[in-house]
Amino acid sequence: MAEPHRAAAAIRLRPRASVLLAVTSVVGIVAFCWPFLLHGTSTASLAHSSDAPWVFLAVLPLLLAVILSEVSEGSLDAKAIALLGILAACGAALRVPSPGVAGFEPVFFLLIPAGRVLGRGFGFVLGALTIAVSALITGGVGPWLPFQMFGAAWIGFGAGCLPPARGKSELGVLAAYAAVAGILYGSLLNLWFWPFGAGSGGPFSFVPGAGLAQNLHNFFFFDLTTSLGFDIPRAITNAVLVLVLGRPVLGALRRASRRAAFDVPVVLEGPLGDHPVEAAAP
Repeated sequence: MAEPHRAAAAIRLRPRASVLLAVTSVVGIVAFCWPFLLHGTSTASLAHSSDAPWVFLAVLPLLLAVILSEVSEGSLDAKAIALLGILAACGAALRVPSPGVAGFEPVFFLLIPAGRVLGRGFGFVLGALTIAVSALITGGVGPWLPFQMFGAAWIGFGAGCLPPARGKSELGVLAAYAAVAGILYGSLLNLWFWPFGAGSGGPFSFVPGAGLAQNLHNFFFFDLTTSLGFDIPRAITNAVLVLVLGRPVLGALRRASRRAAFDVPVVLEGPLGDHPVEAAAP
């Protein structure tokens, strides 16, 4: 029997969770982009130099609120939480032997199929959690951590938003997305670093108060000249892994989702002949 196109989402975005995810994403966008609003008399070295701890303190309660809201509404149960923990641990393990040397970061290889199969809400939380856990394991905790968490979370969310496809077409879509996501992730991480890390006297430096167009122009060429050597290998690595191993990983995730029966209503059998009572879907 052919596998269905997509398993039921482990975290189905209910209205409350959708609002919380939107608020979390807005916090992330503001965290990345507020230096563009600096006045011309500000110093570029101050941008992002002390905001990372506050961003981290903001994103953790919001992610916890997403999970708790889904638990309270019955769309996230113990099985989904266990699966989230297992996949986050596996993603963190993938990051241990790949410290980003030459852009080799296969962590997105697991995140993208998980977001595809289990839903964009699951992918968002899994991306952020995977980066946080891997940072604790590898000692990679620093001001870059909350920005990495946002980047991975958005990649997992985007994987759950990809258009319908099956078979080789689906693998092609996922591989193309993995390649694009690998490049965009590198650019996004440059965006948090560039305002204060590229110096103030270079031709592609951040200029406070210079205007959005000029700073975007400077950032584009800064990213082009400094990061493609890392971003392209990351994109190729994840695209090739999806093409080679994507089918068995997708199949395993879909079988796990079906056996967990995230979308099957819970039926409580009454005692001694009472009629079955159907509970809300988990």
